[in-house]
Amino acid sequence: MKNRLKNLKLDPKTFATDVIFDIIGCVLYGAGIYNFAYTANFAPGGVSGLSILINILTRDIPFFHGGISIGLAMILINIPIVIFCYKALGLEFFFRSVKTILISSLIVDHLMPHLWTYQGSPMLAAIFGGVLAGAGLSCIYMRDSSTGGSDFVILAIQKKNPHLSIGIVSLAVDGVVILLGGIVYGAVDAALYGLLMTITYSLIIDKIMLGNDSRKLLTIITVKGDEISRRINDEVSRGVTIINGKGSYSGENKNILLCACSNAQVYKVKRIVYTLDEKSFIMVSSVDAAFGEGFKPRDVNT
Repeated sequence: MKNRLKNLKLDPKTFATDVIFDIIGCVLYGAGIYNFAYTANFAPGGVSGLSILINILTRDIPFFHGGISIGLAMILINIPIVIFCYKALGLEFFFRSVKTILISSLIVDHLMPHLWTYQGSPMLAAIFGGVLAGAGLSCIYMRDSSTGGSDFVILAIQKKNPHLSIGIVSLAVDGVVILLGGIVYGAVDAALYGLLMTITYSLIIDKIMLGNDSRKLLTIITVKGDEISRRINDEVSRGVTIINGKGSYSGENKNILLCACSNAQVYKVKRIVYTLDEKSFIMVSSVDAAFGEGFKPRDVNT
C-alpha cells in the first residue's frame, strides 16, 4: 500500500482540471437528481436514487430532523462500496472518486436546494433530469473518476468486460433501486419515471462518451513507443502493437502504435501519450467491429 502511494503523482494542473470537471459535472448531475427527480417524487437508479429513498424513509424520525440529507446518505452508502471495490479499480481511481463523491455530496446538500426546482410534469422531469444527470456523469467519467456507489460496481464490471456498454451495464445495476422506489412511493408511476430517467441518462452517457460505436482504433506515432505501450497496458489494460516507422521529412526513426479500445478509454490513452511525449501524433478512428481478447468473442460460424 505504501509503495503504491509513493508511485502516485499529483500534477497541480491536472488536479485543477479534474476539480473543474468535477464541479461542472456534479452541478449538472445534482440538478438532475435534486431539482428534477427529488422534487417530482421519484427516484432514479444508483446510489443517488437510494439516497433519495433513505431521505424519505427517515423524514418522520425526530432525531434526523426531516430525514438524512441526500448528500450525507450518498457518503454513508459509498463508504463500504468504495472500500470493497478500490482494489479492482486501482488506487488512483479510488482517490479521484473519493474527491468527486465529496464534491457531489456537498453540491447536492448545500447548493441545489437554493436553486430553482422544476414543478411541472414528472415525465418531463424524468427526461430532462436524465439529460442533465447523463451530461454530468459524462464530464466526471471523462476525467477518469466517478460518483462512487453503483458507478464503482458498474465500472468494475465494465473493466472485466470492456466490450460492454457502460450505459447498458448501468441500467441493469440500477434496476433494483428503481423497483424499491416504486415500493417506497407506493406508486407504479414512480418506478416508471425512475426507469425513464435512468434510461435517458444511460443513453446520454453512451452518446457523449461512446458516440455511435464503442470501439476505437488509436494510431500513435511517437519516439517513446515502448514506454507508452507499457503505461497503456498497466493503466488501461489494453494491448498495443508496435510497428517501426520512419518520418519521410525528418528521416527520424519512430514507433507506430496501434491500440484498439473503447471510446471511454480514449481519454486515458491520450493522456498517457501526451504526458510522455508532447510531440506525438495521434489519429482516432472508429472500428465497425472488434473481435478477440477484451472485445467480442470470435464467432466460429462466421
